[in-house]
Amino acid sequence: MSSPLVASRNLGVVFFPAFDWAITPTHPERQERLLYTRDQLEEEGLFDINGVKEYRPVFARPEQLERAHFLLPDAKSVASESHLAAAGGALTAARLVMEKKEDRAFALVRPPGHHAMRVSNGNRGFCNINNEAVMIEYIRDNYPRPDGRPLRIAIVDTDVHHGDGTQDIFWNDPYTLFISLHQDGRTLYPGTGFLNECGGPAALGRNLNIPMPPETSDNGYLFCIRNAVLPILENFKPDIIINSAGQDNHFTDPLANMRLTARGYARLNALLNPDIAVLEGGYSIRGALPYVNLAICLALAGIDAWEEIREPGWTESATRENPRIGEYLGKLCAQVVDLYFNPPAKPLDGYREGDLHSRDKRIFYDTDMLEERQKESWKICDHCAGLHKIETRSNRVPQSLCLAIPRGACENCRREAKKLEREAKKAAKYANIKVIDGDNIIPDSMNGITDFNYAGE
Repeated sequence: MSSPLVASRNLGVVFFPAFDWAITPTHPERQERLLYTRDQLEEEGLFDINGVKEYRPVFARPEQLERAHFLLPDAKSVASESHLAAAGGALTAARLVMEKKEDRAFALVRPPGHHAMRVSNGNRGFCNINNEAVMIEYIRDNYPRPDGRPLRIAIVDTDVHHGDGTQDIFWNDPYTLFISLHQDGRTLYPGTGFLNECGGPAALGRNLNIPMPPETSDNGYLFCIRNAVLPILENFKPDIIINSAGQDNHFTDPLANMRLTARGYARLNALLNPDIAVLEGGYSIRGALPYVNLAICLALAGIDAWEEIREPGWTESATRENPRIGEYLGKLCAQVVDLYFNPPAKPLDGYREGDLHSRDKRIFYDTDMLEERQKESWKICDHCAGLHKIETRSNRVPQSLCLAIPRGACENCRREAKKLEREAKKAAKYANIKVIDGDNIIPDSMNGITDFNYAGE
């Protein structure tokens, strides 16, 4: 990297490698995953650049996790200290940006989180806790808009796997736009992320999926960003843009079949210009992650030196894209844009039951080998997003009731929640009864943000 370099935007990098945590010693999600990244960032002098600074994560508190999740049977059973630190890294990144200490922030943390759903019984897709969802609830609790209007947040998930957990949590939130660009679910875990998954009754068109063919490369990703994501973001006008920055679509990743390069990731971030990025997947530990994370950091800081990055194994032929992929993506992006601007009159999945919209779900926890069955319902309400009710059971946790009262809930939905909770306690048929009240804000009590070079380290 040439020197001296100066960032055109101040960047805070929140680094938490979780060197003491792994699913198993040989699992792709293991201690070494960010070891080479840290070495690369230091060797390239990233933190010597004026305007780039590294920070420690705070630890999220269990009650902050439970603003986004129903953790069954409890937070201690689902989240380890490493999960608290990873979620806390996302919270630290949010604080840096929301308090204007930095212009941009990158939470370079593990374990990842975007497969963790509203209800979490354990680990699926390497994820227990949805770091971005916890961060968004934290932002909304502590940094409301001065005019009192709901904060509008856009999440663009560029991990190679569909962000089914994030989709699940925000499926009926009209003020959160979720866009997932991923390898087609017909060819890759978790087998979801199609056009018909376009949002709940209060948020139609706010959930958008771009299922891309295997072997899509830089050209295809950048085409989708320019021709679908950016026009939609321009119309939605988010207050904050978050990139779920998974890197397992790199051409060397062992778990998928895409052809993105480090420079492609940098160009993607330069176009998207997110306020906050949060690391998700990426399992080419030596060949991709060190180079991709460096490229993302440079792009977020507004430094075009990423053009010089060449990761091992890169050749034009290794990342060349079949022209037919471009033709396919052209039609797909037109459909996605139309779905946003002309959403259907009702959800395209699930079914109507009186004044409820319901779905029956079977969720497999592939890491913990659990099966969960859910029936979830949303109240179709003219005055708010509607009460969310989930009846759930798994082979670890008996039948439980979960109620989510949306932010800005009307009195009818609030009364209905209290009635359901009261009746459930009286009937004594649920092992757990949990309630998330969107308006029951948890005030921030975190200690100050600490960088890695503070006096006394």
